[in-house]
Amino acid sequence: MQKSRSIEIVDTTLRDGEQSPGIVFSAQDKVIIATALDTAGVTWIEAGVPAMGEEEQEAMRLILSAPLQAKIIAWNRALKEDILASVSCGFSDLHISVPVSDLHIEQKLKKSREWVLERLEESILLAQSFGCTVSVGAEDASRGDREYFLQVAEVAAKLGATRIRYADTVGCLHPLAVHSIFQELIPRCPLPIEVHMHNDFGLANANTLTALAAGAELASATIGGIGERAGNAALEEVVAGLQVVYGMNCHVNVSNFSHLSNLVMEAIGKSVFPYKPIIGSTFVVNDTNKIA
Repeated sequence: MQKSRSIEIVDTTLRDGEQSPGIVFSAQDKVIIATALDTAGVTWIEAGVPAMGEEEQEAMRLILSAPLQAKIIAWNRALKEDILASVSCGFSDLHISVPVSDLHIEQKLKKSREWVLERLEESILLAQSFGCTVSVGAEDASRGDREYFLQVAEVAAKLGATRIRYADTVGCLHPLAVHSIFQELIPRCPLPIEVHMHNDFGLANANTLTALAAGAELASATIGGIGERAGNAALEEVVAGLQVVYGMNCHVNVSNFSHLSNLVMEAIGKSVFPYKPIIGSTFVVNDTNKIA
């Protein structure tokens, strides 16, 4: 990794972190945590999903009304109702996520690759009609066709999207695979790539750092690594690794991490994230010694 490169952090504690079983942030919690993230110097805060309903929307409005320097993002599916819900809250930065693996497209949604591209185009154009800036998420990219990921990126770039998120949605990658994938994608992708890793086998931090070393420009992470199933890359560990091991600047003040961690753990009523990989309560091994 070149020392002259600078990495941007996209914190998703308030969105993906809240997908952990039993974790629900109050509106006040969200504003307090967003403010602390902003004070720490985090560039982007993915605040939530307005389409979830009025309670979520009220929390989003409170965050948007706070005097923050960070850019606040709303997460959306490629659906008209999601876009309109985000716009109604006052968001100007929208993240629109689409599936890119055939497993999700064909088996989960019963749709086609062409359908996904059509929905993506419609959603980006709708968001832009309200003056919004759009980033695109490639859901389940790690199990998808790399050429299709690049096709999605090409469509998004032509429509004016600012970046694309490569999501290891099921946490199935390891660092050697990540290095190979990103060495191939980075020179060919028309958009900056944001990396979003899950921690099912305890590799989210290593995979995130490896992707950044290979040329990814943004890292998605959560405080304490909280998140769906075994969690996400831990913001504090990714930032420390970047600054100390790789000698890279990501404009985040590490001295704020203890305060941030205490705020989040106090809000979820835990001293540590309870769903750790391998030993956590969501990890299951069947009687053939294979992961269920």
